[in-house]
Amino acid sequence: MATVKVNELSRDDLFWQIEYDTHRCTFCGKCVAACPFNAIEAGVEKRRKVTSEGLTPTPNVKFETMPIIKQVVNTSNYCRGCGICEKVCPNEAIKPVRNPDNKFAMKIRGYTGSSYTRGGRSNLNFGDRVLDKIVVGRISQMTDPSLDAQRHTFDMLAPLGRVLPPEKLPFEINDGKIEISTKTPPVRWIYPVIIGDMSIGALSCRMWEALSIATAYLNEQAGIPVRMCSGEGGMPLRLLKSKYLKYSILQIASGHFGWNRIVAAMPDMQEDPAGVLIKIGQGAKPGDGGLLQAKKVARHIQEIRGVPKADLLSPPNHQGLYSIEESVQKMFLSFNAAFKFRVPVAIKVSASATSVSVYNNLLRDPYNIVGGFFLDGVLGGTGAAHEVSLDHTGHPIVSKLRDCYNAAVHQGKQGQIPLWAGGGLGMTGNLAADTIKMTCLGANGIFTGKLMLQLAGCVGNDNGKCNACNTGLCPVGICTQNPVLTRRLDVDKVAQNVVNYFLALDSEVKKILAPIGNSSLPVGRSDALVSTDKAIADKLGIQYGC
Repeated sequence: MATVKVNELSRDDLFWQIEYDTHRCTFCGKCVAACPFNAIEAGVEKRRKVTSEGLTPTPNVKFETMPIIKQVVNTSNYCRGCGICEKVCPNEAIKPVRNPDNKFAMKIRGYTGSSYTRGGRSNLNFGDRVLDKIVVGRISQMTDPSLDAQRHTFDMLAPLGRVLPPEKLPFEINDGKIEISTKTPPVRWIYPVIIGDMSIGALSCRMWEALSIATAYLNEQAGIPVRMCSGEGGMPLRLLKSKYLKYSILQIASGHFGWNRIVAAMPDMQEDPAGVLIKIGQGAKPGDGGLLQAKKVARHIQEIRGVPKADLLSPPNHQGLYSIEESVQKMFLSFNAAFKFRVPVAIKVSASATSVSVYNNLLRDPYNIVGGFFLDGVLGGTGAAHEVSLDHTGHPIVSKLRDCYNAAVHQGKQGQIPLWAGGGLGMTGNLAADTIKMTCLGANGIFTGKLMLQLAGCVGNDNGKCNACNTGLCPVGICTQNPVLTRRLDVDKVAQNVVNYFLALDSEVKKILAPIGNSSLPVGRSDALVSTDKAIADKLGIQYGC
């Protein structure tokens, strides 16, 4: 028994094990061809068969060689549980099964000497979501009649840009007419749900194209002014020079990828972008920079970002931004000036214990140029991160949003720098309820990303299924630049799904606003919320109901 290699990686160590039925398999090869991870392969097995043909038992032993599909066991070609093999099998002969006794994340560290890296969201069990323990409990009835969701007109717009208080508005009366004496900060009144920042690099070109088509259709045809954030890494010249740029928020992160191309395209821009978002941090890996592996840096990504084919690592913070006050100065001197003060500039930070301090200082901005504060919670997703960052850093979004809103109320400046929040919103599939609950807690609007991927056909979940966004081998063509895999994505169908979801979302938001008795967004209306958890009610300052 000394030859037993107990230290070798075995099938029992893996997250997922392939369950295979030889009797149902026709050996068509579809599962092997469809698996992007090469986690299964065709092989042979030697089988012992005992037969007896006489009236009395006369055992006859013979050996047969049988073709089979077997699982590959190593640290690179392991099963991620995506289930593509099960989807393509005509006879339901194969499927991945979760292994509750896996030790893979621990073993891969011992075998490779490096941190375990993956995509998706945190795999830790945070328990029930806080938002699921909150309900909209103030319903207008006899004292304040409800509205008709089908026939009433609703004004569901949120500001992106600095909103001046009444006493600071530069109004003058000339000849009985009210005129603006000086230029006011730019403000875009947009839909309160933004498609979150996912770069063309993290997403496939076809997925990014589908989101762009959906955004344009929602604005041009459906009359729903949704905006889409570009993510770090710039965008194609064709879009930069098109009239549809006005529906995009340009993001600049610490890597400054793609901004040379954006600057070069400025003279040819037909429209200003909807805004500029300076990313200081993100909820999935706060305090850490972006990561795009070389395997996803395709030729068009190299051209857009102006980089060679290599791992693209963004610094953990913006080089040159060493204080909150300096950050405001940088925004004032660079991005506002670049677009001649026509475009609102906002910042995005990860939710943390210091978020309120940052927001408090921004509220004191003397130049009135900070156009928004985007707060990203711990349940935000990512295309690539070290698992230790995903699972053990960050702050839940709900309480930190409430803290920031209360801090603004304490200064009497609520609403002046719009609060936008995200990180795990829409996880249950019902983004409308999450949107209204976050609004009542103080958000002017919310942003979501993972939900858009799920609408496109993402097969992953938050319990360790797939989560291979970082490999460049996304089995459904969403998070890959591999041309074979990207062709699995139907651009028109994805765009249609996103449009349909926003149409349903718009209807559902009205269905919640109407019984409250609000025809506009109930920002800060915490009196409309009730929690079934006493601790949550006390922390957020809302009603407790049992």
